[in-house]
Amino acid sequence: MITEQPEKRKGQRILTALPVLMMSAEGITRDVSASGVFFWTTAPSCAPGELISFSVELKRPEGKMRLRCQGDVVRIEPQDGIVGVAVRITESAMEFA
Repeated sequence: MITEQPEKRKGQRILTALPVLMMSAEGITRDVSASGVFFWTTAPSCAPGELISFSVELKRPEGKMRLRCQGDVVRIEPQDGIVGVAVRITESAMEFA
């Protein structure tokens, strides 16, 4: 018998491809919500439960903005030489790039 798992996400996801910058790697978002982000990267492996820092670049008419984030890795998805990383955001701040 298949049972449905309850939805764990708190916010609505928005599918979007935005640049992600980390200390030693770059990536691109697959989706973003108010409480988390999923991105693809070639970064050295992350592990669930690990705290990571990254920023997401946003382009606005006023100029580039950067959302600086810290968060807990909740899931990784290795796939053909890249890694999908799901992060629950614990801290964030917006700044001009």
